[in-house]
Amino acid sequence: MATWNSRGLRGQALEELINRTNERYQEDNLALIQKIPTPITPIKIDKETRHITLAYFDQKSTIDYIGAVQGIPVCFDAKECAQDTFALENIHAHQVSFMERFEMQDGIAFFLIYYTSRGVFYYLPFRHLKKFWDRALAGGRKSFRYDELDPEFVISTDMDAYIPYLDLIQKDLTQRD
Repeated sequence: MATWNSRGLRGQALEELINRTNERYQEDNLALIQKIPTPITPIKIDKETRHITLAYFDQKSTIDYIGAVQGIPVCFDAKECAQDTFALENIHAHQVSFMERFEMQDGIAFFLIYYTSRGVFYYLPFRHLKKFWDRALAGGRKSFRYDELDPEFVISTDMDAYIPYLDLIQKDLTQRD
């Protein structure tokens, strides 16, 4: 059995918090956000427990979550970062491409990043990520630092939801106009 510190369970707690938040938003009729499962092909299945013990990914996963908030299409990916520097290698070109095309269709794309050492959840608008991405493509840093982020997008967790990101979607929309 895998331990909590294994790479296989990294992000599992974050995903559970996001799932609970999305359930709450759905119950309150505020949003309908669904987790997108990563398509896999099982190779070995434990006959006693019926658990998949070996599998491979059928295709590249685009993003973790997709749905609508008050009629606005939304997609996002969740990431964890143990340090104050986030390596862009944790984001894939096909994810950036998907999010870029999603926003061209008047959707909102973003990343929810959990800085584990700080205990901070951060809403990274796609357009902000794109600046870091383009900088790396132009030969610049292949990462971004926490101190480069806009502090207005730190998610306050003192509200009545687990990771209340809806207010940041509103801020994101306001800054676009």
